[in-house]
Amino acid sequence: MSPVDAMAHNWSFAIFIFGIVFICAFMLAIPVWLGGRAKGRATNEPFESGIVPAGGARLRFSAKFYLIAMFFVIFDIEALFLYAWAVSVRESGWAGLIEVSIFIFVLLAGLVYIWKLGALDWTAEARRRKAKPSKQLS
Repeated sequence: MSPVDAMAHNWSFAIFIFGIVFICAFMLAIPVWLGGRAKGRATNEPFESGIVPAGGARLRFSAKFYLIAMFFVIFDIEALFLYAWAVSVRESGWAGLIEVSIFIFVLLAGLVYIWKLGALDWTAEARRRKAKPSKQLS
């Protein structure tokens, strides 16, 4: 690569960076100039979806919420891998079919395992029914 080509390449990159900085500064500065200056009684009050909030913002979520979120991420990634395999099924051939079968089997084995553990029992009654009273030796 000649020095002239290298300089042309670097100038185009510098113009690109300058453009990005200019657009970011422009988007941050325009609301300051065009935004309203009205100070009202409810200016600092949170407002979402047309409903004025009642109560505090500190809510305690149960562990079930996080468990559902983890399941969603796991099965979403599984769907992504299976979609990628389905797009290239002709190119991957029999080896790809065997590999995706192993992949699905491992995921199903994990699902059966957590099902047998009781992680999918969402209600407290189901967990209480599974817990057997301990027998104490006297």
